[in-house]
Amino acid sequence: MSGHGAPQTAPIDAAGLRVVVIAGQWHDVISDGLIAGAERVLAASGAEWSLERVPGSFELPVAAKAALEAGADAVVALGVIIRGGTPHFEFVSSAATDGLTRVALDTGKPVGFGVLTLDDEQQGIDRAGLVGSKEDKGAEAADAALRTALLLRRLRG
Repeated sequence: MSGHGAPQTAPIDAAGLRVVVIAGQWHDVISDGLIAGAERVLAASGAEWSLERVPGSFELPVAAKAALEAGADAVVALGVIIRGGTPHFEFVSSAATDGLTRVALDTGKPVGFGVLTLDDEQQGIDRAGLVGSKEDKGAEAADAALRTALLLRRLRG
């Protein structure tokens, strides 16, 4: 499982941060689990947050950029891309990953990366923070976004 070696983190105080969770609508059971994990972390942190839905993972970068340019301190991008029988998987996975990286670098603000690129639906269920899941990638993405936003705030003092 890819979560082997993940750092153990304690809850953090992110009061005063504004975070937007942007989630794709495909594979709703998995994406809803990712959203729930992100919501748990954000609510516990004291950050102000909101949820916006986009049609799919391809649309995550443009929505993330808009949220950050509108004043959000961080974005948590959540999506589910499952391999099929065509090259579509590679195109969408690459576009979402490269686009979100570009958004973070162009805006100088963190994008928590919670886009699952999967061979099958079971891999997503195992990572979505659902009952019986081995990992909670939505929570991990939210935690990473918060910690990076706080770090950047300190560094920019």
